[in-house]
Amino acid sequence: MPKYELVFIVRPDVASNHAEQLAEKFTAVAKEKKAKIIKVEQWGLRTLAYRINKHRKGYYVMLGLETDGSVIAELERQMRISDDVIRFLTIRDDELTDEPSIIMAPKKTRRPSPEKTA
Repeated sequence: MPKYELVFIVRPDVASNHAEQLAEKFTAVAKEKKAKIIKVEQWGLRTLAYRINKHRKGYYVMLGLETDGSVIAELERQMRISDDVIRFLTIRDDELTDEPSIIMAPKKTRRPSPEKTA
């Protein structure tokens, strides 16, 4: 079965637990339609690259799903209807694991900065 990553952004003026409730709502819809939930990640309040509907920030949530296209179509339809979701993006992925995404993974040692020469 195909695997998908679905990321959606919730308005920043709602409570943070409301973003969690929306994630639970969408995972419940997916489970009801017999989808396998691989992971759910709350990325928290983050600054947007550009304004969306006059918002500069948003709560990011990522769902990892293994399902068919009809479930994705239903989730996207419900996100389109929701007043609290300001953007969403679904990507089909060949390999999807339950490991944390790059955003949630602990930061490794950073590259040393080049030394300045005098």
